[in-house]
Amino acid sequence: MSRVVVIGAGLGGLATAARLVAAGHRVTVFESADTTGGKLGVLERDGFTFDTGPSLLTMPAVLEQLFADTGGPADLRLTAVDPACAYVFGDGSELVLPHDSAKVPAAFDEALGPGAGDAWRRLHARSRRLWELVGEPVLRRPVSLTAMVRMSARPADLRAVAPWLTIDKLGRRMLPDPRLRTWLNRYATYSGSDPRRTPAVMAVTSFVEQEFGAWYVPGGLRRIVEAVQARCEELGVEIRTGSPVESVAVSGGRATGVRVDGRDVVADAVVSNVDAADLYERLLPTGAARAMRRRLHHRPRSMAGFVLLLGLAGRRPGPAHRVYFPRDYDAEFDAIFGQNPQPVTDPTIYVHSPDDPALRPDDDSEGWFVLVNAPAHDPGHGFDWDAEGLRDDYTRHILDLLADRGADVRERIRFVETITPGDLQRRTGAPGGAIYGTASHGPRAALRRPANRSPVRGLYLVGGSAHPGGGIPLVLMSAEIVAGLIGSTENAAESSAAPRSATGASRRPRPPST
Repeated sequence: MSRVVVIGAGLGGLATAARLVAAGHRVTVFESADTTGGKLGVLERDGFTFDTGPSLLTMPAVLEQLFADTGGPADLRLTAVDPACAYVFGDGSELVLPHDSAKVPAAFDEALGPGAGDAWRRLHARSRRLWELVGEPVLRRPVSLTAMVRMSARPADLRAVAPWLTIDKLGRRMLPDPRLRTWLNRYATYSGSDPRRTPAVMAVTSFVEQEFGAWYVPGGLRRIVEAVQARCEELGVEIRTGSPVESVAVSGGRATGVRVDGRDVVADAVVSNVDAADLYERLLPTGAARAMRRRLHHRPRSMAGFVLLLGLAGRRPGPAHRVYFPRDYDAEFDAIFGQNPQPVTDPTIYVHSPDDPALRPDDDSEGWFVLVNAPAHDPGHGFDWDAEGLRDDYTRHILDLLADRGADVRERIRFVETITPGDLQRRTGAPGGAIYGTASHGPRAALRRPANRSPVRGLYLVGGSAHPGGGIPLVLMSAEIVAGLIGSTENAAESSAAPRSATGASRRPRPPST
């Protein structure tokens, strides 16, 4: 049994803790905030409850596997989101996608004209092959140059991965309708990135969403964190909130514990669920992992988000998830990732408004989560989201844009809570409020994301800023990877420490015969 410290009680940290304790380790989780959950946050006001993080769950089997591996199913009901999403394009046309992937081609044909469904089928078939290549071999295992080289050595696999293509170029090759290309390009934003710079392999995200469906947890996705935390507590994980870790102790090139509340806590392994940049730049000694610090310094931050939480009078029927695209999607990415980052004048607007009685004070009301992509908060070298008056001005601007796009809620507003990228940085610890850490730009984006095993021995990374990326399923995969790495390291240590015979075989006690 080893002693493990986890820094951060976000979903990744809690899932890792549950897996480690189930495997026989002793685990303490230190969380700087007064509550657990990290980016899977919640805000309550005047009888309304809002998820302030992810609003959809894909690949529910990954969550179910976590509970199966740590003691059995949790009391966590999932419901299909149907329709999965409604898209309103810049020209006013609308596409409503059903939960059932078998019905998706007909939905494309009906909304965008004959042939759109066939174009989607071709893309989906290509993405299915991509998923076979990267799903299990890449996403659910530590970063592996060997796996990438193996795919590159097989011409058919190399053509499928197409490292020379971006998501945007893939869409231009396969999707004749510009609205279809806009729809596909949005999946680059799932990693906080620009589709014109994001490798085409990331288009597999669209396959995952349509193949495995969109799911919701009644009561809000925050209940996922609550269920994982409950599992941790059942297993004996010690969770200390309001306890910010000041530094990671390193001796002889190995992590030996953490300093928290002015005292040293010794550990055999340390798992960091904080943003990778924060770990390498703030928590580690200056001499440790210097190369990683330089590498992350030169990587572009992912986009952040500007969020409005609206408490509305009255209810209007409609899809729980809606996306309102601008006429010029490229201009959005130019504003966010350009040399002088700025708020997007005409942004894509994402609305989440689940019909969930648990989230509203009465049946004559509804809550809207409204998100627009935004540049990270960077007063010194980029954009300052704390500038006087900006919060209110941009809030009004987004509400006016919603009205222009046919979703005028201004007369129904009971209250507005605004969360800027600066607020996200302060609430979650993500530098600049960059939700996904670094952007997935360039053909080697998968290899350039911080690995789960750090250069400092005994120090591991979990969560959205590390491999394999952000979003609930990928964060849970990162927890599975980290728990496996710690288990394999401990097993290797035990094996090397075991006495050896003259022939080199380990002399371990044999179990009694039966």
